[in-house]
Amino acid sequence: MNIKQRFGKKLKRIRLEKGLSQEALALSADIDRTYVPSIEKGKRNISITILEKLAKALGVTISQLLEKI
Repeated sequence: MNIKQRFGKKLKRIRLEKGLSQEALALSADIDRTYVPSIEKGKRNISITILEKLAKALGVTISQLLEKI
């Protein structure tokens, strides 16, 4: 499993723990709703800006999103 896939798996786990749908996360992070599924599948190489938006939308730090991936 590559780093994009590991990150996607971690993002999905946290999103589900927070009780958010992919669409709700995308809306909260101000990104396109089709972007979240492709991130979770490990198909996107996201920017640091998107990383920050996702962390804020999930109420976690960037370090928590990247921890142990």
